[in-house]
Amino acid sequence: MIIFQPGNRLKVRHNDVADNLEAGQMALIIKNVDWTSAKDKLTKLREKVFVYEWRIPKEVEFDRQDTAAYHILLLDEAGAEIATGRLTPEGEIGRIAVLNSCRKPEVYQQLFAALLAIAEQQGMQTVSVQCELEGVNYYQQQGFRPVGAVYMDAGIPRQRMSCSIKQFSLPKVEFTH
Repeated sequence: MIIFQPGNRLKVRHNDVADNLEAGQMALIIKNVDWTSAKDKLTKLREKVFVYEWRIPKEVEFDRQDTAAYHILLLDEAGAEIATGRLTPEGEIGRIAVLNSCRKPEVYQQLFAALLAIAEQQGMQTVSVQCELEGVNYYQQQGFRPVGAVYMDAGIPRQRMSCSIKQFSLPKVEFTH
């Protein structure tokens, strides 16, 4: 298990083992950052993905949960910021923003592994995600269950889904915000 403290820098390769890095896979640097110190970097990534690409209004994308959430920032070997995600104190994983050119399985795997490690470190038993309605069946097949009613978020119908950290398996994340 990886233990993250604010400001930690950890070089991670596929399966956290440098010897298992296959040709063509990215070596990633995972940083646990707080909103105050990394706001500019996190904002830049999330604006590129959600505001400009997905066309989510900026005032919806950034909310009061950002200041209390645990944030992960992924960098490539050159130190460029390529992805981010957050975990709220209530256990909601979200705001998964990965630059278009870096949307590869190992990037998502490392991002979610880091967020789940924080959830475990914080003693959380379950985590939740917000998914688009077309993703509900997929999430249920992965062990998630719907929580509450369908709601609108930035004009997109969404469903909150929850599962035990021990069950968490999410090979595809394109329906996650």
